[in-house]
Amino acid sequence: MISGALVELAYLIAAVCFIVGLKQLGHPATAVRGNRISGVGMLIALVVTLLDRQIVGYGIILAGLGVGTALGLWMARAVKMTAMPQMVALLNGLGGGASLLVGGAEFLKSELADRPLPIDVSITIQLSLLIGAVTLTGSLVAFGKLQELISGRAVTFPGLQALNVALFLAITALSVYQIATPESLLWPFYTVCALSLLLGVLLVLPIGGADMPVVISLLNSYSGIAAAMTGFVIRNDVLIISGALVGSSGIILSQIMCKAMNRSLTNVLFGAFGASGGTASAKSAEGLTARQIGAEDAAVQLGFARSVVVVPGYGLAVAQAQHAVRELADLIERRGGEVKYAIHPVAGRMPGHMNVLLAEANVPYDKLFDMDQINAEFERTDVALVIGANDVVNPAARTDPSSPIHGMPILNVDQARSIIVLKRGMGTGFAGIENELFFNPKASMLFGDAKKSLTQLVAELKAL
Repeated sequence: MISGALVELAYLIAAVCFIVGLKQLGHPATAVRGNRISGVGMLIALVVTLLDRQIVGYGIILAGLGVGTALGLWMARAVKMTAMPQMVALLNGLGGGASLLVGGAEFLKSELADRPLPIDVSITIQLSLLIGAVTLTGSLVAFGKLQELISGRAVTFPGLQALNVALFLAITALSVYQIATPESLLWPFYTVCALSLLLGVLLVLPIGGADMPVVISLLNSYSGIAAAMTGFVIRNDVLIISGALVGSSGIILSQIMCKAMNRSLTNVLFGAFGASGGTASAKSAEGLTARQIGAEDAAVQLGFARSVVVVPGYGLAVAQAQHAVRELADLIERRGGEVKYAIHPVAGRMPGHMNVLLAEANVPYDKLFDMDQINAEFERTDVALVIGANDVVNPAARTDPSSPIHGMPILNVDQARSIIVLKRGMGTGFAGIENELFFNPKASMLFGDAKKSLTQLVAELKAL
């Protein structure tokens, strides 16, 4: 055991590390350092907690550390960058599950000892059960959608929202009953856990793949809030602080994602966006066709362009084409062209997905521009190279009031002098609608796997 003052000082240092690390995660140039600072803070918190708390047996803890370390190392090496959204969703779920288990263990311990809990602890236990369970199963559903184990579209049925409200009211009533009842009753506890797990499934199931960036950040927030509630349960200050930081930052990020789509958080959660099948656009119905281009002609355009803006999307991630696009950009720059990257806030399947992929390919940070920074430059851009992006470049968001994405801020790719789109085919994005950009007279379609197409462009550009 160590003194209480020393414990509080160590927890304060850990909290400062979390705050500084979180601040530095806000920019790609300092993100790695911020991650390390946060890791040091967590290491301090873990060591102090192990020395301060009355540990039943260090053998079990060391065994858990060994298993967790081995799994972490395996995941770090085996999981591809393209699968990072799935892993983030899974880790969010594990965080929620841990809070559920800790809260449940504290409740059962008090029940078996026939020792009534203080009212504040009882309330936070119920909250950790609810939020932890919702986070666990909701994250597993998000993982299934991202991994394509279940449909990526919004899955809904009549009465779903009424059922969710009924479940929440039932959970609330049982929690209040459990807090107010002095005698030991285990059936409300197990019922609350079961209903909360079911609620997590039903909350995420009607959310389509296009909204996954919001869902990921929101579930991350839930896991932080659940951790903070658990901190109140076991009286651990650093867990409260770290959970509050994760919870608040996740909510802020979710709001930023919603703003980028010009939608409210309630619309994302309850709007069942993408539940219906794809609908043909007006331009497609008029019989317009997309113009196809070969790699040789596309390479000529890129080779003689003075300004090129690359717009990466989920197709780039699926094809693992980030290194190929970096090689293509290097060749264009050697020929005197300028290359920039336009990043839409919701491109990909998690916040910052495109930034992470491009950073892995060592694309310089100063070449990455967000939507507000780059949109005014498209009018002066010779070639806009769209790689796997769909909904975030669809002009229907500006021009078609009947479109489900109308009003969503998009990258103004259609204003570039020439547009080259790399796609496997004419399939729709997660919004389920055709892209007017593909029928633009300035646009040309280079069909095929993005990595193979980029490799062909590199070869043709070298031959010029």
